[in-house]
Amino acid sequence: MAGKTIVLFPEAAFGPALNCVGIAQALREMGHKPVFVCDRGFKGVFEKYGFPEYLVNMSGDMSDEEVAKFWENFIAEHLPHFHLSPIEQIPTYVVPVWEAIVDSAILAEPGLRKHLDEIKPDLVCVDNVILFPAIKRAGVPWIRIISCSENEIPDPDIPPHLSGCGEKEKACFEQFDNAFLKAVKPTHDRFNQFLASVEHEPYPLGQFFEASPWLNLLLYPEPLRFKRRNPLNPKRFQYLEGCVREEGNYEVPRFAKNAGGKLIYVSFGSLGANDIDLYRRMIEAFGKTPHRYLMNVGDHKAKYGTVPGNVILESWFPQPAVVPQVDLFIHHGGNNSFNEALYFGKPALIMPYCWDGLDNARRIEDTGMGARLPRYDWSEADLTGAIDRLLKDAAMHRRLAELSHHMRKADGRHKAAKLIADVAEGRWT
Repeated sequence: MAGKTIVLFPEAAFGPALNCVGIAQALREMGHKPVFVCDRGFKGVFEKYGFPEYLVNMSGDMSDEEVAKFWENFIAEHLPHFHLSPIEQIPTYVVPVWEAIVDSAILAEPGLRKHLDEIKPDLVCVDNVILFPAIKRAGVPWIRIISCSENEIPDPDIPPHLSGCGEKEKACFEQFDNAFLKAVKPTHDRFNQFLASVEHEPYPLGQFFEASPWLNLLLYPEPLRFKRRNPLNPKRFQYLEGCVREEGNYEVPRFAKNAGGKLIYVSFGSLGANDIDLYRRMIEAFGKTPHRYLMNVGDHKAKYGTVPGNVILESWFPQPAVVPQVDLFIHHGGNNSFNEALYFGKPALIMPYCWDGLDNARRIEDTGMGARLPRYDWSEADLTGAIDRLLKDAAMHRRLAELSHHMRKADGRHKAAKLIADVAEGRWT
């Protein structure tokens, strides 16, 4: 059977984008034709991996430079709000994010419709938190990829998305939900007005997307899933057990200090690297330990000057090639980092600041697969103590090894590609 043309449309963030790259690599290996539709600020990201790109204007009249820096600048402006609790972030950070996301959906609609008419795909995969009506109107099956935390698909018995609540903290559920629905209503009303303009039915308050009637793919590892009141139907919802892309090989550089020390990788993602003061505090603490540290500092490497000999800073690391070689991964709770640490069986210390990182930090602690530490409210003893506990926790290492074996056996990248192909070829009913 001839290969299918499959459009992948990830949101303009590197987590979902690179998750989709891993799936596209597997689809290409199977003989299919993956094509990326993406925000114009991501120009070149997918071509680098050998995939065709179709650019969509999701940013209005911004210049190319403004588009490329939009989310980085947005995060930088909101740094003070990351000192707040999840519920306190609702009006200060969460609602402004939803405002920007709604803007992007409205702006993308004509360009997205035009590209889909031109590409004539056999299937569309969308990895985003909001509906783009052109996808439903394309006349082909569509699949939703959920690369944020599992609770993006709600249930009365699991914590609300973005809340950071524990699984049994029902009062926290209610308090967060009430605050979120009240604060987001004006933004949601505006989104429903847009849906009406393209003859789409309105969504209930707080809902910006829906599950696909064909198939929904959750990046989450099934052993860490929440216990739901309404279990997800496996004919419509499949857990991928992580989905790790290929990034070649990585050779660990020589360190000027602590040559035999444990190797620790630190990355708060492309956006979290804006937090220069936090990184400086961490570097100072790291310099007093017997370990070695690889730190992803994004575009800000020149701002640090001299660092301790056991710390190496780089603007970018091929993360899936680095994580297998380290002893500990310190990250912000983004879903790719969350899953890659588990996939390779590495303990994680999560220091979250926003969005689903708050949920993933709580989940990693509650399931005994890592630990969380407040983003800012810590002493050097807190940070180095947490690192040492995780490095020495033999029982946790055994649990992680078992989970890693489970996730590697599942091979989420190829599992996703096969499921997508099955839907495109009419074999998934």
